[in-house]
Amino acid sequence: MKSLYENQMKLEFASKSANEAFARITVAAFAAQLDPTIEELADIKTAVSEAVTNCIIHGYEDKEGIIKIECKIFANSIYIEISDTGKGIENVDIAKEPLYTSKPDLERSGMGFTIMESFMDEMKVESVLGIGTKVTMKKMIKKEAEIESAYV
Repeated sequence: MKSLYENQMKLEFASKSANEAFARITVAAFAAQLDPTIEELADIKTAVSEAVTNCIIHGYEDKEGIIKIECKIFANSIYIEISDTGKGIENVDIAKEPLYTSKPDLERSGMGFTIMESFMDEMKVESVLGIGTKVTMKKMIKKEAEIESAYV
């Protein structure tokens, strides 16, 4: 069966802080085939870090679980889906507000979703209490010719 995507990958790992860097680097390595700029790659890595950190700190809290990442490449875009089967988010709209945090005692800034939205072209959060949360992000990779023609 032919895939709708040009390439795809799946990754599962334990919700340990040490794996946040692993997730960020793995997604960046996968995205590299689109030949992104250093800035585009940094945006992707930052958004992935924020999503994975949310899974670890908020989704699973003090217990360990599995974080899943699926990446798909299609037409100069990378689609990244990061999910957990943790406790879920009671109110996604409130959770997405800048500076909102459910863990003020941990000195969290409450900017995770805001950062993901600003660094990616699209971001969607789906969550069900007791079942988990899924963050879907898309980043368009601008090609050199497109960048140069914008300045002509």
